[in-house]
Amino acid sequence: MTLHIVSRYNVTVKTGITVGEYQSLAQLRYRIRGFLRDRDAVARRVSLSPQQYLMMLAIRGLPRGYEATIRTLAQRMALKHHCAVELVDRLEENGYVRRSRGQKDRRLVTVSLLHGGERLLEGVVRHRIGELRSNGRRPVQAINQILAYLRQLQNLNRGNNSPGRRARDKRG
Repeated sequence: MTLHIVSRYNVTVKTGITVGEYQSLAQLRYRIRGFLRDRDAVARRVSLSPQQYLMMLAIRGLPRGYEATIRTLAQRMALKHHCAVELVDRLEENGYVRRSRGQKDRRLVTVSLLHGGERLLEGVVRHRIGELRSNGRRPVQAINQILAYLRQLQNLNRGNNSPGRRARDKRG
């Protein structure tokens, strides 16, 4: 009885995912984690927590047309509103950012980088850009491997769903 269950599960668990796909995904995760680990280390060297660095980057890197409100920053960082408030509080205490109330709507609070915060952020970003220029091809290669496997899978699926294939399957 036990042998039958094991055999059954071996058949039903089969996913069609290749060893190469697992390896590519693991490689991508490894490269991304290494990049994030290095980012955290660089931020800590200048006495910033990784989250503080990311908040400053979010403020400085907002696309045109966006205001650096707590709500927008929380969304951009995938944080709850109160967590973004606490992060901005710490940055403000350290003199890296300033809150400003809106002229028309006093409830609207925007956050901007102060000169010291701008300088600190620039140093970390300069280091990170240099890192990307020298080692950025590794994560890109891992992504390209995954995309190549996905294209192969799509091509196989197209071949299995072709009109000729469906007609042969019905006859078979």
